[in-house]
Amino acid sequence: MSTLKQPVSLTWDLESVFPGGSDSAEFQNYLQQLDKSIKELEQFVKQASAPASVEETKGFDEFLDKLQEAAAKAGQASSFISCLTAQNVKDKKAVQLSDRITSYKAQLQSVSALFENILRSTPDEVFAGWIQGDKASQIAFYLNETREKAKDKLPPELESLVLDLSIDGYHGWGEHYDTIVSKFSLPFTDENGNTVNLSAGQAHNKLHDPDRSVRDEVFAQWEEKWSELADYGADTLNRLAGFRLKLYNKRGWEDVLKEPLAYNRMTRQTLDAMWQAITESKAVFVKYLERKAKLMGVEQLGWADVEAPLGGTAGDQIPYGEAAELIVKEFGGFSPKMAEFAAHAFNSSWIEAEDRSGKRPGGFCTTLSESNETRIFMTFGGTASNVSTLAHELGHAYHSFLLKELPEFSRDYAMNVAETASTFAENILSSAQVARASSKEEKIKLLEEKVQRSVAFFMNIHARFLFETRFYEKRKEGLLSAEDLSGLMEEAQKEAFCDALASYHPHFWLSKLHFYITDVPFYNFPYTFGFLFSNGLFARAQAEGPAFAGKYDALLEDTGRMTVEDLAKKHLNVDLTKPDFWREAVAVSAADVEQFLELTKDL
Repeated sequence: MSTLKQPVSLTWDLESVFPGGSDSAEFQNYLQQLDKSIKELEQFVKQASAPASVEETKGFDEFLDKLQEAAAKAGQASSFISCLTAQNVKDKKAVQLSDRITSYKAQLQSVSALFENILRSTPDEVFAGWIQGDKASQIAFYLNETREKAKDKLPPELESLVLDLSIDGYHGWGEHYDTIVSKFSLPFTDENGNTVNLSAGQAHNKLHDPDRSVRDEVFAQWEEKWSELADYGADTLNRLAGFRLKLYNKRGWEDVLKEPLAYNRMTRQTLDAMWQAITESKAVFVKYLERKAKLMGVEQLGWADVEAPLGGTAGDQIPYGEAAELIVKEFGGFSPKMAEFAAHAFNSSWIEAEDRSGKRPGGFCTTLSESNETRIFMTFGGTASNVSTLAHELGHAYHSFLLKELPEFSRDYAMNVAETASTFAENILSSAQVARASSKEEKIKLLEEKVQRSVAFFMNIHARFLFETRFYEKRKEGLLSAEDLSGLMEEAQKEAFCDALASYHPHFWLSKLHFYITDVPFYNFPYTFGFLFSNGLFARAQAEGPAFAGKYDALLEDTGRMTVEDLAKKHLNVDLTKPDFWREAVAVSAADVEQFLELTKDL
């Protein structure tokens, strides 16, 4: 039975991880242990050489165990600090610790680079025997993948140098984005005449306010405030892209998408087939945007209207405790196991949702590898979008939960399949709500919220992808100004939205954290992949009923152990490199639009 404790906590518990926050003595000791572990690994791998026989590979068994232990420790430390810096962007000690952990991760990557060279230098027949051993067979996919990637990189000593220099260079620029965001402050006067300074996260929530006049006022200030910080953001984004391009050039990589595709364990054919299916389908989503504009009494939607609720009443606000109960209930309709997990996350205070100043914008789920726990971050303002975000992040958390018994290197799934689990969770919530709607008005509202998310994945994220690919091409020729970046962004948005909006968001390239994340290049198309892949899964769940829950879990458990093409072939018997599956997945969302258009045709 999935029972929620009342009241549901709005703040997370980090004290159970490391007491004392950024002043934690226990965390300091933990980092010292991590430092010691990395040094021991480094000493071993520097002295080691490629095994000449299968017998010699046994000497690496203990190394593999310790390498995975160190990776888990580094992940735990990184997750803890990301939580501290997200909950309070002015926590300077946490920022300092973040730099230290980045250094440890770079050292660990250097160790991995040396190990990659050992894998690369191992004779094929010896390697084939190696990955059949007790230890190696458990992480055979990781070892194979790592060996192949090593063949595409610089010699290990140069890769290590790159990693060392990236701490204060590449990753330093990425962390500088947090400094930029900490300077964002937007004055807002509420209905009682009280003026408060909103953080970026709080101001972003106001962009979804039911009152169009509030949205318009905040959006105008939102653009203005980001424009004041634009030169700093342009410097940052240019340096990040410049670093990547220079490194790619040295490695002999011509395609800027080579790394993100490899990271997501997918081919260019799969990516192209996905975008092809989406581009073919956009006409029906333009009809939705036009109908929504009519229902809102405007000629065309503005940028801040696209994700705004229909109706324009304050009654759309949803209390956090009610949102938690709704999510647990609807998860239970698909899988009691998933509902029990969600209830445990709420009851254990794994979620930071309080609406307060000083928080980073956006939301995320991070895994505490050693604790086998997760933490979810967001700013909950009571909107339908916030409820969807909460379900989304719990989908991530459930994915991690299913993998907790696997070796560390078999738990390392890519972003695109991570977004499958999260958007599948959103699908569960929204589809159940639509089916249970008690009136035509309620069904329209719920369908519209569902279609909103499709538009985000098919149009908003397509704009991000178009912007980033074009930005990287132009960056090869030199630096781009803030004005150049805003021009590229607006151009991409107009194309992705088929010129269906009256206004756009030129400074989106600065307001969106995803462009500044250094661990994951091209933090955009994996979202759309995950959404559409989850559409395909959800269609099967509806067709097969309760029996599909076990199949879903089995698919998620394999996400760190094969390419997405192999995953789809094994569990769904489909070919992702052809547009057929993607067209079927797009059709699921298009059917929602058609239903919405039918229900609203006389309004």
